[in-house]
Amino acid sequence: MSDVASTSMTERRWFPSHQPQTLQIAVALLYWNALLGLVFGLLSGGVGRFELVLVLVEVFGGVGVANEKKWGYWLAVLASLIPFGLLFAGYVGGGLLTLLFEVALVALLLHPQSRSYYKTWFR
Repeated sequence: MSDVASTSMTERRWFPSHQPQTLQIAVALLYWNALLGLVFGLLSGGVGRFELVLVLVEVFGGVGVANEKKWGYWLAVLASLIPFGLLFAGYVGGGLLTLLFEVALVALLLHPQSRSYYKTWFR
């Protein structure tokens, strides 16, 4: 009976230590962006619905990538592109350093090594 229980349960990961370095850094940046979004939202007078949704998308995207889920990878890509959509829509937030980290996150997720690993191992 213990064999059936152990085969039906899957191990959940928060960090992809077995994945390429590009995906490891991308997951760390997703979590970091979510934490900063939550902290700055609370410090500026409360977290709005949109900020909360963005924080959740970043966290679930990071967890999905860490567990090699295709939906998690695409959620992470979406979370990394949302700030650029906001920038083009006229919302100006952060500064040059924030923009640098956002560009790095997109580059890490769309890097050929990340894409190759995604195509081979994600399900």
